[in-house]
Amino acid sequence: MRKLVLCGLLILALSLTTMGGPAATGSVQASERVQVRWFVGLGAGSDAPTIPAQEEVVRRFNESQDEIELVLEIVDADTAPDVLNTQFAADNAPDIVGPVGIKGRAQFPGAWLDLQPLVEKYEYDLSDFDPAMVEFYRTEDGLVGLPFAVFPSFLFVNLDLFDEAGVPYPPRAYGEPYIDIDGNEKEWNLDTLRELAMYLTVDANGNDPSMEEFDPQNIIQFGFGVQFADLRAAATLFGPGSLVDAEGNAQIPENWRTAMHWYQDAMWKDYFYPNSAYGQSELLNNTNWFESGNIAMVYSHLWLATCCINGLEARWDIAPVPSYNGQTIAKLHADTFSIPKGSKHPDEAFKVLTYLVGEAAGDLTKVYGGMPARSSLQASYFEELNQLPLFEGKDINWQIAIDGLKYPDKPSHEGWMPAFLEASDRYGQTWQLIQEDPNVDVDEELDKLQADLQAIFEQAK
Repeated sequence: MRKLVLCGLLILALSLTTMGGPAATGSVQASERVQVRWFVGLGAGSDAPTIPAQEEVVRRFNESQDEIELVLEIVDADTAPDVLNTQFAADNAPDIVGPVGIKGRAQFPGAWLDLQPLVEKYEYDLSDFDPAMVEFYRTEDGLVGLPFAVFPSFLFVNLDLFDEAGVPYPPRAYGEPYIDIDGNEKEWNLDTLRELAMYLTVDANGNDPSMEEFDPQNIIQFGFGVQFADLRAAATLFGPGSLVDAEGNAQIPENWRTAMHWYQDAMWKDYFYPNSAYGQSELLNNTNWFESGNIAMVYSHLWLATCCINGLEARWDIAPVPSYNGQTIAKLHADTFSIPKGSKHPDEAFKVLTYLVGEAAGDLTKVYGGMPARSSLQASYFEELNQLPLFEGKDINWQIAIDGLKYPDKPSHEGWMPAFLEASDRYGQTWQLIQEDPNVDVDEELDKLQADLQAIFEQAK
């Protein structure tokens, strides 16, 4: 997160805009205003370099009107969940919390206000957001946030490795087919990805996995991997799902069960996907796979581009997420601002929230390192991104990132689970086992996982 914030601050420094706002409309003392507390710490915003910019946003807002006094409360990220929980328990909830991602918000299920009545009351205009983005923030508790900073997912493609292999690049837009080396059109789906990834995987003697001479113990280049992903994130390549059913019981979605079998074959049978030993080796830059230059395609999020591939010298671009069974899902990381149900001033908090996701959104998303969810801000965001030294001389097809917002995963792969940390540790053990043991019985392990999660969920109740 620290690298993301620093990249965001660099973008902000390059920006030609300032944190504008209308002049103060009166000299009413702060004590006569309604105080709205803005809690920062569940996500980005608690790092020292980000604080002055947030303070400036507060100053501009307070000068722009004479009804609300916005007060910034910044808490260290390590202690923020406990502090917020204490405030909730003491009936001392802040009025706005954010930026907060899906995982951060999921730590407090049922705590967030449904914004839909306020959207309707104030006739708030949502037309600058992709409708899929608005729906992404709608949960069983209602509309718990408005689109703000997003990190879409897509394929990172090492163009030099494709050129060396003499194979065409992936499609340049969602809905386009893949044109193979013989000029044949193929649907851009996981079957096509697998075929291409196997061809781009080679051992030290130049053999690929389709050849009898291929040596799986001496692979020097891989075709594909899902980087920096846990079990839920990796499984979502096969469609959205949840380890919790509607009644709060543990489940293993069938598409996720299929995914785990696919990954096992990809690592231990087809060999185009790094297993644990390869994934943590120097060959793949000790888990930072794409930066190593030794993997042709990686599935990850926009933040990977700004935080983690500074040392890659190869030419690279991005490409659409392949479909599965005719459905395309580009999993999403997304930050927003939410209003706790315990807020004493929900109407005033909503006015502040709309300022943060509206007038201040262009500046705040740069501070936090995210892509604006507002359509009107995205072109300038990528123009400024291209000015960074990291992207000098590159021609990245950023439209893929924008278009991917139409295909978010819902339910989110970062969604709520009872006993969240314990449950996460448990499914992490299953994912690790699949990556480490070629002989593991996937169905048996997933059944064990479901049983163990059920026990964890019951204990949490």
